[in-house]
Order: sequence, then structure tokens, then C-alpha cells
Amino acid sequence: VQLQASGGGLVQAGGSLRLSCKASGYTFSRYGVGWFRQAPGKEREFVSAISWSGDRTFDTDSVKGRFTTSRDSGKNMAYLQMNSLKPEDTAVYYCAVRRQQYTIGADGRIDEYGVWGQGTLVTVSS
Repeated sequence: VQLQASGGGLVQAGGSLRLSCKASGYTFSRYGVGWFRQAPGKEREFVSAISWSGDRTFDTDSVKGRFTTSRDSGKNMAYLQMNSLKPEDTAVYYCAVRRQQYTIGADGRIDEYGVWGQGTLVTVSS
């Protein structure tokens, strides 16, 4: 079971990036996916999540209206589209898969995610 996140980079404030998360080794379509980030010197925090079916998403308040999470389970992929980026969005972004099938985690508890990608760095310059 592996997750590989990609798509990070350097972008100016107001710009956009799309992160991708590629899953392999299990039945991806049964599991919800979460996106988290960790800024330098700070704890890892929840950003967004999508249900196993893709019909429900949850975002932390600071990214609502700017970030959109989606998935294509046929391709074992999840995405985080980030628009109107701000310097405070600078962080290493991680995708993760929930420990239990067919569950939803609107509160973004880190301990409910059992498989993590390696992270991809997003840097937003002012």
C-alpha cells in the first residue's frame, strides 16, 4: 500500500497549483482521502477530505472557497486544486487514506488516517 503525492512547487501569491495523489496496492475506491499540511515549526493540520464515493468533501475554514478536493478512483488518484494561494499556505502537503473503509472524517483527525504519502512542498511567495 503506497501513496505518492506530487505537484508542489513555487508559486506567487494569487496563483494556483494542483496536487495529485497516486495510490497503489489496495482498493482505493473504498477509502476516504484526506489532505494535510505542515508548515515549518508547526504541527500537521487538516486541509481537506473527500469521501470514498467522492460525493462529499470537507475543508478547513482557511481554505474554503479556494481549495477543491476531488478523486478519480478508476485511476487510483486524488487531487487538491489550490487557487488564490496565500503565503500562509506554504507547507509540505500530504495525502493520506483513512484506516477504515467506507468512513467519513469531517473533523480531520490525523489518527484516523493510516497510510500517508511522502509529502510535496508548496511555497507561496508574496
